[in-house]
Amino acid sequence: MQSFDFYNPTHISFGEGKIAELDKLVPQDAKVLVLFGGNSAKSTGTLDEVKTALKQREVVEFGGIEANPTYETLMQAVDVIKQQNIDFLLAVGGGSVIDGTKFVAAAALFEGEPWDILLNWGANVTQAMPFGSVLTLPATGSEMNSGSVITRKELKAKLAFMSDHVFPRFSVLDPSKTFTLPERQVANGVVDAFVHITEQYLTFPVNAPVQDRFAEGLLQTLVELGPKALSEPQDYDVRANLMWVATMALNGLIGKGVPHDWATHMIGHEITALYDVDHARTLAMILPGLLDVRRQGKQEKLLQYASRVWGITQGSDDEIIDQVIEKTRQFFEQMGIQTRLSDYGLDNSSIDTIVAQLEAHGMTALGEKQDVDLAMSRKILERNL
Repeated sequence: MQSFDFYNPTHISFGEGKIAELDKLVPQDAKVLVLFGGNSAKSTGTLDEVKTALKQREVVEFGGIEANPTYETLMQAVDVIKQQNIDFLLAVGGGSVIDGTKFVAAAALFEGEPWDILLNWGANVTQAMPFGSVLTLPATGSEMNSGSVITRKELKAKLAFMSDHVFPRFSVLDPSKTFTLPERQVANGVVDAFVHITEQYLTFPVNAPVQDRFAEGLLQTLVELGPKALSEPQDYDVRANLMWVATMALNGLIGKGVPHDWATHMIGHEITALYDVDHARTLAMILPGLLDVRRQGKQEKLLQYASRVWGITQGSDDEIIDQVIEKTRQFFEQMGIQTRLSDYGLDNSSIDTIVAQLEAHGMTALGEKQDVDLAMSRKILERNL
């Protein structure tokens, strides 16, 4: 196992009715900017519930944060903070709203051009405003980590940053708030969490059985409960377990002491920025082909994944790997998510554009061994046509 440091200061308040805990979690004298996405926060009553819990605190609202939060919109929130003398931020929504709030928290106190935060992966962030979150869409794990992904429309760029300064102070997780989610968002959340786990698990062995078994258990839970979340949308226990799996998938725990891949995400980010395809759907269209192209380097973990997660043990090594890649693809499609570039209207000319963007953004040595160059990225994309 590799050496590591583990730090996660986020307080989790989990369960039905926990939004009322905001009165204890948010400072009594705070002037709060509540950030959210579209109309669902209002139409479902969640925003009113949040405002009731905040009681007599002064609250300013900022809506309109996109499913892929944009720099352009978030900088408007920064302006509101400065104009209104806001001193606490509260994200109400899914990972996109929370990611956006992390950027706003850092940008509001950043000296210089805030886009430089993204260009430097957050290494230049020295402070951030305090903030918490109320999670309504489990998927990204952003409610309990220090990472964020932001899109700049004018540059067609989607970049990430990380900083210990942007861990949420707290996150409220009420599974009942997911009952009204559209089926598409539920499916996206399951696949997003699934690929978060594989990015930290399907690499190469380093004798880390705790992390491996934890990751495998999370994957098995998603395979078991993902379809139930679609067929039994009012089942509290199903939604509660999915919400916690998505949080545990990317709160840092299973990724400590083991190598990470993230090539699927980096390639997928370019597709989202260029063609506005849902983030989770880009992951579903990249991962199967990536596992196929990189089967030699990932062989030991792919065979372990096949045996422990899917119960596949019969056949030669290549036959088992073929089977488990197909099982993975079938699971995504069972969740209602198509897995080919052509399913989204993309073709060979699109691949040229995606590869050019990877080069422009310095994504030329991806993967756990930094051996996914532009030629291999092209091969991965072609394998998924």
